[in-house]
Amino acid sequence: MGSLLSGVSVKEPATVEDCDSTWETDSEPELQDPAPEPPAPLPAASARPEETRQEGEEVEGGREAAAAAAPGPEQIDDATELTTKPKRSFYAARDLYKYRHQYPNFKDLRYQNDLCNLRFYKNKIPFKPDGVYIEEVLNKWKGDYEKLEHNHTYIQWLFPLREQGLNFYAKELTTYEIEEFKKTKEAIRRFLLAYKMMLEFFGIKLIDKTGNVARAANWQERFQHLNESQHNYLRITRILKSLGELGYESFKSPLVKFILHEALVEDTIPNIKQSALEYFVYTIRDRRERRQLLRFAQQRYTPSEHFIWGPPRKQKLEGNKTGKKPTSPVSSHNSYISKHKKWRDSKNTSITSSSSSKTAEEKKVELTRNGEKNNQCGTETNCEAAKQSNSEKNSDTESQNFKSEEVLSLSDKKENVSHSKKDKGKDGENLSQDCGNPTVTDTEDLILQCRHILC
Repeated sequence: MGSLLSGVSVKEPATVEDCDSTWETDSEPELQDPAPEPPAPLPAASARPEETRQEGEEVEGGREAAAAAAPGPEQIDDATELTTKPKRSFYAARDLYKYRHQYPNFKDLRYQNDLCNLRFYKNKIPFKPDGVYIEEVLNKWKGDYEKLEHNHTYIQWLFPLREQGLNFYAKELTTYEIEEFKKTKEAIRRFLLAYKMMLEFFGIKLIDKTGNVARAANWQERFQHLNESQHNYLRITRILKSLGELGYESFKSPLVKFILHEALVEDTIPNIKQSALEYFVYTIRDRRERRQLLRFAQQRYTPSEHFIWGPPRKQKLEGNKTGKKPTSPVSSHNSYISKHKKWRDSKNTSITSSSSSKTAEEKKVELTRNGEKNNQCGTETNCEAAKQSNSEKNSDTESQNFKSEEVLSLSDKKENVSHSKKDKGKDGENLSQDCGNPTVTDTEDLILQCRHILC
Protein backbone atom coordinates (compact mmCIF):
# COMPACT_ATOMS: atom_id res chain seq x y z
CA MET A 1 0.00 0.00 0.00
CA GLY A 2 1.07 3.54 -0.58
CA SER A 3 1.55 6.20 2.06
CA LEU A 4 2.41 9.84 2.41
CA LEU A 5 5.83 11.14 1.64
CA SER A 6 7.69 12.23 4.73
CA GLY A 7 8.91 15.41 3.05
CA VAL A 8 7.36 17.83 0.59
CA SER A 9 3.79 17.07 -0.49
CA VAL A 10 1.80 18.10 -3.53
CA LYS A 11 -1.30 20.26 -3.59
CA GLU A 12 -4.44 18.29 -4.31
CA PRO A 13 -6.60 19.66 -7.16
CA ALA A 14 -9.87 21.23 -6.06
CA THR A 15 -11.68 21.72 -9.38
CA VAL A 16 -11.96 20.07 -12.77
CA GLU A 17 -9.87 22.91 -14.24
CA ASP A 18 -7.09 22.15 -11.76
CA CYS A 19 -7.06 18.53 -12.92
CA ASP A 20 -7.06 19.18 -16.67
CA SER A 21 -3.99 20.61 -18.40
CA THR A 22 -5.03 19.49 -21.89
CA TRP A 23 -5.42 22.97 -23.38
CA GLU A 24 -2.77 24.85 -21.41
CA THR A 25 -0.10 24.56 -24.13
CA ASP A 26 -2.32 24.43 -27.19
CA SER A 27 0.25 26.12 -29.43
CA GLU A 28 3.42 24.65 -27.91
CA PRO A 29 5.22 21.62 -29.40
CA GLU A 30 5.23 18.51 -27.27
CA LEU A 31 7.18 15.27 -27.26
CA GLN A 32 5.67 12.05 -28.54
CA ASP A 33 6.58 10.22 -25.33
CA PRO A 34 6.36 12.92 -22.68
CA ALA A 35 7.48 12.62 -19.11
CA PRO A 36 4.85 12.73 -16.38
CA GLU A 37 3.45 16.21 -15.75
CA PRO A 38 5.33 17.79 -12.80
CA PRO A 39 3.10 18.51 -9.80
CA ALA A 40 3.19 21.75 -7.82
CA PRO A 41 4.89 21.39 -4.38
CA LEU A 42 3.34 22.47 -1.08
CA PRO A 43 5.15 22.84 2.24
CA ALA A 44 2.47 21.05 4.25
CA ALA A 45 1.52 17.37 3.90
CA SER A 46 -2.03 16.33 3.20
CA ALA A 47 -3.82 13.14 4.16
CA ARG A 48 -4.29 10.51 1.48
CA PRO A 49 -7.86 10.65 0.13
CA GLU A 50 -9.85 7.53 -0.57
CA GLU A 51 -9.15 6.32 -4.12
CA THR A 52 -12.00 6.27 -6.61
CA ARG A 53 -11.76 3.24 -8.89
CA GLN A 54 -12.62 3.44 -12.55
CA GLU A 55 -11.28 0.18 -13.92
CA GLY A 56 -13.88 -2.54 -13.46
CA GLU A 57 -13.87 -3.81 -9.90
CA GLU A 58 -17.44 -4.98 -10.26
CA VAL A 59 -17.78 -5.63 -6.54
CA GLU A 60 -17.99 -1.87 -6.17
CA GLY A 61 -19.54 -1.53 -9.60
CA GLY A 62 -22.60 0.28 -8.26
CA ARG A 63 -20.58 3.22 -6.95
CA GLU A 64 -18.14 3.32 -9.87
CA ALA A 65 -20.77 2.94 -12.56
CA ALA A 66 -22.65 5.84 -11.00
CA ALA A 67 -19.44 7.92 -11.12
CA ALA A 68 -18.72 6.92 -14.72
CA ALA A 69 -22.17 7.05 -16.31
CA ALA A 70 -24.27 9.20 -14.00
CA PRO A 71 -23.68 12.92 -13.47
CA GLY A 72 -21.59 14.12 -10.56
CA PRO A 73 -22.82 16.12 -7.57
CA GLU A 74 -22.57 19.31 -9.61
CA GLN A 75 -25.31 17.99 -11.92
CA ILE A 76 -27.78 16.79 -9.29
CA ASP A 77 -29.12 20.30 -8.65
CA ASP A 78 -29.76 20.79 -12.36
CA ALA A 79 -31.11 17.29 -13.06
CA THR A 80 -34.65 18.58 -13.57
CA GLU A 81 -33.54 21.11 -16.18
CA LEU A 82 -33.34 19.24 -19.45
CA THR A 83 -31.84 22.13 -21.34
CA THR A 84 -28.95 22.67 -18.89
CA LYS A 85 -25.52 22.06 -20.30
CA PRO A 86 -23.89 18.94 -18.73
CA LYS A 87 -20.91 19.27 -16.44
CA ARG A 88 -17.74 17.23 -16.16
CA SER A 89 -17.19 14.78 -13.31
CA PHE A 90 -14.69 16.02 -10.74
CA TYR A 91 -14.11 12.47 -9.45
CA ALA A 92 -13.07 11.24 -12.88
CA ALA A 93 -10.87 14.30 -13.48
CA ARG A 94 -9.12 13.90 -10.11
CA ASP A 95 -8.55 10.16 -10.52
CA LEU A 96 -6.97 10.59 -13.96
CA TYR A 97 -4.96 13.61 -12.79
CA LYS A 98 -3.30 11.39 -10.16
CA TYR A 99 -2.63 8.70 -12.72
CA ARG A 100 -1.02 11.09 -15.24
CA HIS A 101 1.10 12.64 -12.46
CA GLN A 102 2.38 9.25 -11.25
CA TYR A 103 0.30 9.39 -8.05
CA PRO A 104 1.85 12.33 -6.18
CA ASN A 105 2.13 12.23 -2.37
CA PHE A 106 2.45 8.42 -2.34
CA LYS A 107 5.41 6.17 -1.77
CA ASP A 108 5.96 2.47 -2.33
CA LEU A 109 6.09 0.52 0.92
CA ARG A 110 6.15 -3.04 -0.40
CA TYR A 111 9.49 -4.75 -0.43
CA GLN A 112 11.24 -4.77 -3.76
CA ASN A 113 11.41 -8.57 -3.73
CA ASP A 114 7.63 -8.82 -3.29
CA LEU A 115 6.97 -8.85 -7.03
CA CYS A 116 3.64 -10.64 -7.00
CA ASN A 117 2.37 -9.13 -10.27
CA LEU A 118 5.54 -10.03 -12.13
CA ARG A 119 5.57 -13.55 -10.66
CA PHE A 120 1.96 -14.05 -11.73
CA TYR A 121 2.87 -13.14 -15.32
CA LYS A 122 5.87 -15.45 -15.12
CA ASN A 123 3.33 -18.21 -14.31
CA LYS A 124 4.86 -18.84 -10.87
CA ILE A 125 1.83 -17.97 -8.74
CA PRO A 126 -1.95 -18.07 -9.47
CA PHE A 127 -4.18 -15.07 -9.06
CA LYS A 128 -6.22 -14.98 -5.87
CA PRO A 129 -8.78 -15.82 -4.71
CA ASP A 130 -9.60 -18.04 -7.72
CA GLY A 131 -6.23 -19.87 -7.78
CA VAL A 132 -5.89 -19.79 -11.60
CA TYR A 133 -2.53 -19.37 -13.36
CA ILE A 134 -1.98 -16.96 -16.23
CA GLU A 135 -1.48 -19.74 -18.81
CA GLU A 136 -4.84 -21.26 -17.94
CA VAL A 137 -6.53 -17.87 -18.26
CA LEU A 138 -4.97 -17.20 -21.67
CA ASN A 139 -5.72 -20.68 -23.03
CA LYS A 140 -8.99 -21.77 -21.41
CA TRP A 141 -10.75 -18.50 -20.70
CA LYS A 142 -10.18 -17.06 -24.17
CA GLY A 143 -13.51 -16.98 -26.01
CA ASP A 144 -15.47 -17.90 -22.87
CA TYR A 145 -17.36 -14.62 -22.81
CA GLU A 146 -19.67 -15.68 -19.98
CA LYS A 147 -16.75 -16.31 -17.64
CA LEU A 148 -14.98 -13.14 -18.69
CA GLU A 149 -18.20 -11.19 -18.20
CA HIS A 150 -19.23 -12.48 -14.78
CA ASN A 151 -15.91 -13.07 -13.02
CA HIS A 152 -14.81 -9.92 -11.21
CA THR A 153 -11.46 -10.84 -9.69
CA TYR A 154 -9.15 -11.58 -12.64
CA ILE A 155 -9.10 -8.06 -14.20
CA GLN A 156 -6.94 -6.61 -11.38
CA TRP A 157 -4.32 -9.33 -11.92
CA LEU A 158 -4.28 -9.16 -15.71
CA PHE A 159 -3.94 -5.36 -15.74
CA PRO A 160 -2.23 -4.21 -12.54
CA LEU A 161 -2.03 -0.53 -11.52
CA ARG A 162 -0.29 1.58 -8.91
CA GLU A 163 -3.57 1.97 -7.04
CA GLN A 164 -5.39 -0.52 -4.87
CA GLY A 165 -8.62 -2.13 -6.08
CA LEU A 166 -11.35 -3.90 -4.17
CA ASN A 167 -9.81 -7.28 -4.82
CA PHE A 168 -7.48 -7.01 -1.85
CA TYR A 169 -5.62 -10.15 -2.92
CA ALA A 170 -4.31 -8.19 -5.90
CA LYS A 171 -1.41 -5.88 -5.08
CA GLU A 172 -0.66 -2.51 -6.62
CA LEU A 173 2.36 -2.08 -8.81
CA THR A 174 5.52 -0.50 -7.46
CA THR A 175 7.98 1.60 -9.43
CA TYR A 176 10.64 -1.07 -9.04
CA GLU A 177 8.27 -3.80 -10.18
CA ILE A 178 7.34 -1.79 -13.27
CA GLU A 179 10.98 -1.53 -14.33
CA GLU A 180 11.52 -5.26 -13.78
CA PHE A 181 8.34 -6.11 -15.66
CA LYS A 182 9.45 -4.15 -18.75
CA LYS A 183 12.73 -6.11 -18.77
CA THR A 184 11.04 -9.53 -18.67
CA LYS A 185 10.11 -10.67 -22.20
CA GLU A 186 8.02 -13.57 -20.92
CA ALA A 187 5.85 -11.21 -18.90
CA ILE A 188 5.51 -8.74 -21.79
CA ARG A 189 4.48 -11.51 -24.19
CA ARG A 190 1.74 -12.77 -21.88
CA PHE A 191 0.63 -9.21 -21.15
CA LEU A 192 0.04 -8.59 -24.88
CA LEU A 193 -1.87 -11.87 -25.17
CA ALA A 194 -4.10 -10.80 -22.28
CA TYR A 195 -4.70 -7.47 -24.07
CA LYS A 196 -5.70 -9.28 -27.29
CA MET A 197 -8.04 -11.57 -25.35
CA MET A 198 -9.90 -8.64 -23.81
CA LEU A 199 -10.08 -6.77 -27.14
CA GLU A 200 -11.72 -9.83 -28.68
CA PHE A 201 -14.16 -9.93 -25.78
CA PHE A 202 -15.15 -6.35 -26.73
CA GLY A 203 -15.36 -7.19 -30.50
CA ILE A 204 -12.02 -5.57 -31.44
CA LYS A 205 -8.76 -7.03 -32.78
CA LEU A 206 -5.14 -5.84 -32.66
CA ILE A 207 -3.83 -5.62 -36.24
CA ASP A 208 -0.17 -4.59 -35.84
CA LYS A 209 2.64 -3.98 -33.39
CA THR A 210 1.99 -0.23 -33.21
CA GLY A 211 -1.35 -0.65 -31.46
CA ASN A 212 -3.76 -0.10 -34.38
CA VAL A 213 -7.07 -1.91 -33.97
CA ALA A 214 -10.09 -2.79 -36.10
CA ARG A 215 -13.39 -4.62 -35.86
CA ALA A 216 -13.19 -8.32 -35.02
CA ALA A 217 -15.19 -10.97 -36.85
CA ASN A 218 -17.81 -11.04 -34.10
CA TRP A 219 -18.03 -7.25 -33.75
CA GLN A 220 -21.80 -6.92 -34.20
CA GLU A 221 -22.68 -9.27 -31.35
CA ARG A 222 -19.95 -7.95 -29.07
CA PHE A 223 -20.65 -4.28 -29.81
CA GLN A 224 -24.29 -4.79 -28.89
CA HIS A 225 -23.20 -6.40 -25.63
CA LEU A 226 -20.65 -3.65 -24.99
CA ASN A 227 -23.25 -0.96 -25.61
CA GLU A 228 -25.51 -2.51 -22.94
CA SER A 229 -22.93 -3.57 -20.29
CA GLN A 230 -21.53 -0.31 -19.00
CA HIS A 231 -19.41 -1.89 -16.27
CA ASN A 232 -17.06 -2.96 -19.09
CA TYR A 233 -16.28 0.75 -19.63
CA LEU A 234 -14.53 0.64 -16.24
CA ARG A 235 -12.51 -2.34 -17.40
CA ILE A 236 -11.42 -0.45 -20.52
CA THR A 237 -10.24 2.44 -18.33
CA ARG A 238 -8.15 0.04 -16.25
CA ILE A 239 -6.70 -1.60 -19.37
CA LEU A 240 -5.67 1.79 -20.78
CA LYS A 241 -4.00 2.79 -17.52
CA SER A 242 -2.12 -0.50 -17.30
CA LEU A 243 -0.88 -0.14 -20.88
CA GLY A 244 0.70 3.16 -19.90
CA GLU A 245 2.29 1.78 -16.75
CA LEU A 246 3.89 -1.23 -18.45
CA GLY A 247 5.43 0.52 -21.45
CA TYR A 248 2.62 0.62 -24.05
CA GLU A 249 1.52 4.23 -23.87
CA SER A 250 1.45 4.40 -27.69
CA PHE A 251 -1.31 1.76 -27.80
CA LYS A 252 -3.83 4.06 -26.11
CA SER A 253 -4.61 6.60 -28.82
CA PRO A 254 -5.46 4.06 -31.57
CA LEU A 255 -7.90 2.25 -29.28
CA VAL A 256 -9.53 5.45 -27.99
CA LYS A 257 -9.93 6.89 -31.49
CA PHE A 258 -11.43 3.62 -32.74
CA ILE A 259 -13.99 3.70 -29.91
CA LEU A 260 -14.83 7.37 -30.58
CA HIS A 261 -15.31 6.63 -34.28
CA GLU A 262 -17.65 3.71 -33.56
CA ALA A 263 -19.60 5.76 -31.00
CA LEU A 264 -19.86 9.10 -32.81
CA VAL A 265 -19.62 8.24 -36.51
CA GLU A 266 -20.83 4.66 -36.93
CA ASP A 267 -23.22 4.86 -33.96
CA THR A 268 -22.59 1.19 -33.14
CA ILE A 269 -21.82 1.79 -29.44
CA PRO A 270 -23.37 5.21 -28.70
CA ASN A 271 -23.63 4.61 -24.94
CA ILE A 272 -19.86 4.54 -24.57
CA LYS A 273 -19.17 8.08 -25.81
CA GLN A 274 -19.54 9.72 -22.38
CA SER A 275 -17.03 7.35 -20.75
CA ALA A 276 -14.72 7.63 -23.75
CA LEU A 277 -14.57 11.43 -23.45
CA GLU A 278 -14.63 11.62 -19.67
CA TYR A 279 -12.20 8.74 -18.93
CA PHE A 280 -10.53 7.05 -21.91
CA VAL A 281 -9.12 10.22 -23.48
CA TYR A 282 -7.71 11.48 -20.18
CA THR A 283 -5.67 8.33 -19.56
CA ILE A 284 -3.34 9.58 -22.32
CA ARG A 285 -0.40 11.50 -20.89
CA ASP A 286 0.51 13.43 -24.06
CA ARG A 287 -1.56 16.62 -24.13
CA ARG A 288 -1.17 16.94 -27.89
CA GLU A 289 -2.73 13.51 -28.47
CA ARG A 290 -5.56 14.34 -26.08
CA ARG A 291 -6.28 17.55 -28.00
CA GLN A 292 -6.34 15.69 -31.33
CA LEU A 293 -8.82 13.16 -30.00
CA LEU A 294 -11.03 15.84 -28.46
CA ARG A 295 -11.08 17.88 -31.69
CA PHE A 296 -11.97 14.71 -33.61
CA ALA A 297 -14.86 14.12 -31.19
CA GLN A 298 -15.98 17.75 -31.14
CA GLN A 299 -16.53 17.83 -34.90
CA ARG A 300 -18.84 14.82 -34.67
CA TYR A 301 -20.50 15.25 -31.28
CA THR A 302 -24.25 15.93 -31.13
CA PRO A 303 -25.66 18.15 -29.81
CA SER A 304 -22.59 20.28 -30.41
CA GLU A 305 -23.47 22.80 -27.68
CA HIS A 306 -23.19 20.00 -25.08
CA PHE A 307 -19.57 19.23 -25.90
CA ILE A 308 -17.86 20.18 -22.64
CA TRP A 309 -14.32 18.88 -23.17
CA GLY A 310 -13.01 21.62 -25.45
CA PRO A 311 -10.96 24.69 -24.54
CA PRO A 312 -12.75 26.65 -21.77
CA ARG A 313 -12.62 29.99 -23.66
CA LYS A 314 -12.78 28.69 -27.24
CA GLN A 315 -15.55 26.15 -26.76
CA LYS A 316 -18.39 28.21 -28.21
CA LEU A 317 -16.26 29.68 -30.95
CA GLU A 318 -15.08 26.29 -32.16
CA GLY A 319 -18.60 24.89 -31.91
CA ASN A 320 -19.93 27.70 -34.12
CA LYS A 321 -17.09 27.34 -36.64
CA THR A 322 -17.82 23.62 -37.11
CA GLY A 323 -19.39 23.19 -40.54
CA LYS A 324 -18.50 26.70 -41.76
CA LYS A 325 -16.08 27.29 -44.62
CA PRO A 326 -12.89 29.14 -43.69
CA THR A 327 -12.62 32.62 -45.13
CA SER A 328 -9.44 33.99 -46.64
CA PRO A 329 -7.66 36.77 -44.76
CA VAL A 330 -7.89 39.06 -47.81
CA SER A 331 -11.65 38.75 -48.07
CA SER A 332 -12.04 39.23 -44.34
CA HIS A 333 -9.82 42.31 -44.54
CA ASN A 334 -11.82 43.71 -47.47
CA SER A 335 -15.07 43.04 -45.68
CA TYR A 336 -13.70 44.84 -42.67
CA ILE A 337 -12.69 47.83 -44.83
CA SER A 338 -16.07 47.94 -46.57
CA LYS A 339 -17.83 47.80 -43.21
CA HIS A 340 -15.58 50.59 -41.98
CA LYS A 341 -16.33 52.69 -45.09
CA LYS A 342 -20.05 52.10 -44.77
CA TRP A 343 -19.86 53.15 -41.18
CA ARG A 344 -17.94 56.30 -42.05
CA ASP A 345 -20.33 57.14 -44.93
CA SER A 346 -23.34 56.64 -42.74
CA LYS A 347 -21.68 58.75 -40.06
CA ASN A 348 -20.90 61.58 -42.56
CA THR A 349 -24.43 61.41 -44.00
CA SER A 350 -25.92 61.69 -40.56
CA ILE A 351 -23.62 64.63 -39.78
CA THR A 352 -24.51 66.49 -43.03
CA SER A 353 -28.22 65.80 -42.63
CA SER A 354 -28.08 66.99 -39.06
CA SER A 355 -26.10 70.10 -40.08
CA SER A 356 -28.52 70.86 -42.96
CA SER A 357 -31.47 70.37 -40.66
CA LYS A 358 -29.78 72.66 -38.15
CA THR A 359 -29.18 75.38 -40.79
CA ALA A 360 -32.77 75.13 -42.02
CA GLU A 361 -34.06 75.44 -38.51
CA GLU A 362 -31.72 78.37 -37.84
CA LYS A 363 -32.96 80.10 -41.00
CA LYS A 364 -36.55 79.57 -39.95
CA VAL A 365 -35.79 80.97 -36.51
CA GLU A 366 -34.04 83.99 -38.05
CA LEU A 367 -36.96 84.57 -40.43
CA THR A 368 -39.45 84.38 -37.61
CA ARG A 369 -37.27 86.70 -35.52
CA ASN A 370 -36.98 89.16 -38.43
CA GLY A 371 -40.72 88.93 -39.00
CA GLU A 372 -41.37 89.64 -35.37
CA LYS A 373 -38.96 92.56 -35.50
CA ASN A 374 -40.63 93.86 -38.66
CA ASN A 375 -44.03 93.43 -37.08
CA GLN A 376 -42.80 95.19 -33.99
CA CYS A 377 -41.35 97.99 -36.11
CA GLY A 378 -44.53 98.22 -38.15
CA THR A 379 -46.58 98.24 -35.02
CA GLU A 380 -44.40 100.91 -33.48
CA THR A 381 -44.58 102.90 -36.72
CA ASN A 382 -48.32 102.56 -36.83
CA CYS A 383 -48.53 103.50 -33.19
CA GLU A 384 -46.37 106.55 -33.75
CA ALA A 385 -48.35 107.46 -36.83
CA ALA A 386 -51.55 106.97 -34.90
CA LYS A 387 -50.17 109.05 -32.07
CA GLN A 388 -49.13 111.76 -34.51
CA SER A 389 -52.49 111.70 -36.27
CA ASN A 390 -54.29 111.72 -32.95
CA SER A 391 -52.13 114.60 -31.74
CA GLU A 392 -52.72 116.41 -34.98
CA LYS A 393 -56.43 115.75 -34.70
CA ASN A 394 -56.41 116.89 -31.11
CA SER A 395 -54.46 120.00 -32.03
CA ASP A 396 -56.94 120.67 -34.87
CA THR A 397 -59.90 120.24 -32.60
CA GLU A 398 -58.20 122.36 -29.96
CA SER A 399 -57.44 125.04 -32.46
CA GLN A 400 -61.01 124.82 -33.73
CA ASN A 401 -62.37 124.95 -30.20
CA PHE A 402 -60.00 127.76 -29.40
CA LYS A 403 -61.08 129.67 -32.49
CA SER A 404 -64.71 129.09 -31.67
CA GLU A 405 -64.11 130.23 -28.13
CA GLU A 406 -62.24 133.21 -29.45
CA VAL A 407 -65.09 134.09 -31.78
CA LEU A 408 -67.57 133.66 -28.96
CA SER A 409 -65.48 135.79 -26.67
CA LEU A 410 -65.19 138.48 -29.31
CA SER A 411 -68.93 138.39 -29.93
CA ASP A 412 -69.55 138.57 -26.23
CA LYS A 413 -67.25 141.49 -25.94
CA LYS A 414 -68.95 143.28 -28.77
CA GLU A 415 -72.28 142.72 -27.13
CA ASN A 416 -70.91 143.97 -23.88
CA VAL A 417 -69.59 147.05 -25.63
CA SER A 418 -72.93 147.70 -27.20
CA HIS A 419 -74.71 147.19 -23.90
CA SER A 420 -72.24 149.47 -22.26
CA LYS A 421 -73.00 152.18 -24.72
CA LYS A 422 -76.72 151.85 -24.12
CA ASP A 423 -76.43 151.68 -20.43
CA LYS A 424 -73.85 154.29 -19.72
CA GLY A 425 -75.33 155.41 -16.56
CA LYS A 426 -76.77 152.29 -15.03
CA ASP A 427 -74.39 149.47 -15.78
CA GLY A 428 -71.13 151.26 -16.21
CA GLU A 429 -69.70 150.09 -12.97
CA ASN A 430 -70.81 146.50 -13.45
CA LEU A 431 -69.40 146.41 -16.93
CA SER A 432 -66.13 147.76 -15.74
CA GLN A 433 -66.00 145.13 -12.92
CA ASP A 434 -66.95 142.10 -15.11
CA CYS A 435 -64.98 142.88 -18.21
CA GLY A 436 -62.25 144.98 -16.65
CA ASN A 437 -62.47 147.56 -19.49
CA PRO A 438 -61.35 145.18 -22.24
CA THR A 439 -59.35 146.47 -25.07
CA VAL A 440 -57.71 144.83 -28.10
CA THR A 441 -54.50 144.10 -26.14
CA ASP A 442 -56.49 142.51 -23.36
CA THR A 443 -58.12 140.22 -25.90
CA GLU A 444 -54.75 139.09 -27.22
CA ASP A 445 -53.52 138.44 -23.68
CA LEU A 446 -56.59 136.34 -22.99
CA ILE A 447 -56.02 134.24 -26.09
CA LEU A 448 -52.38 133.62 -25.09
CA GLN A 449 -53.41 132.53 -21.58
CA CYS A 450 -55.94 130.09 -23.03
CA ARG A 451 -53.28 128.59 -25.32
CA HIS A 452 -50.87 128.27 -22.42
CA ILE A 453 -53.45 126.41 -20.38
CA LEU A 454 -54.26 124.03 -23.24
CA CYS A 455 -50.60 123.32 -23.87
